[in-house]
Amino acid sequence: MTVVGQGRSRRPARVVLRVFLTVMAVGWLFPVAWAVYNSLRDYDFTSTHGYFSFGGFTLDNYVEAWTRGNFGRTFYNSAVITIPSVVITLLLASCAAFVLARFSFKFNLLLLAVFTAANLLPQQALLVPLFRMFLNIEVPYWFSDSGTLYDTYYAVIAVNIAFQTGFCTFVLSNYMKTIPKEMTEAALVDGAGVVRQFWQVVLPLCRPALAALATLQITWVYNDFFWAVAFMRTGDKFPVTSSLQNLRGQFFTDYNLLSAGSVIVAIPTLVIFFVLQRHLRAGLTLGATKG
Repeated sequence: MTVVGQGRSRRPARVVLRVFLTVMAVGWLFPVAWAVYNSLRDYDFTSTHGYFSFGGFTLDNYVEAWTRGNFGRTFYNSAVITIPSVVITLLLASCAAFVLARFSFKFNLLLLAVFTAANLLPQQALLVPLFRMFLNIEVPYWFSDSGTLYDTYYAVIAVNIAFQTGFCTFVLSNYMKTIPKEMTEAALVDGAGVVRQFWQVVLPLCRPALAALATLQITWVYNDFFWAVAFMRTGDKFPVTSSLQNLRGQFFTDYNLLSAGSVIVAIPTLVIFFVLQRHLRAGLTLGATKG
């Protein structure tokens, strides 16, 4: 009777929870679905019949958005910025996290605080010092047309690595602490050095955490436009987010065309999410069943 009574008392709570989650899911998906719907409609039709009408479907918005937004070039620029930023960030963070998680020394906690301190500062507060630094760092002209790091991919990549390494180090160090030390001790007995323990024992076990961080980092770096505008002046070097700005007119904006451009921009991050979703889910739920 007690079990039956508890089951009946939980049913209303489950119904309320499911209704709440359904409403939240619809609320999150509606803007995306609305953008996709309007991206498939002709502007002349919607201007005549309104955005809440049905009809006027066409794929011309995607063709025009790709051409006018110069997506081919900006996708290349985003790849040049995003891929090295994410790979180097995860590599440096995993190395630092391994040291912080596996070795105990006097300044262990202080070093972790230094890594995470950069995330506590607003990025805009460091804009002027970073701008002057990149403007004054001289490089060969074959390396940069301006003779400095300003107006290069490397400046944007360096800033993204600097700001994201601390967060990744914090997450990975906590993840590595959950890995039993007996595994590295057994590898040590078998003759594995520190580097081999890191590459062949610890790092493969961190695949869920690395996948989760890779998804987040790709999304953050890929969608960033602030640092590109701050440290680059050549339009041909701007990332894909600049293409949306190209679709805006000075006196008139075709929102159907802009919706098509937004969908094009979102496709790579959606592909990354679906490819890594199994590892992402495992990384986000780590420790949920551990007592």
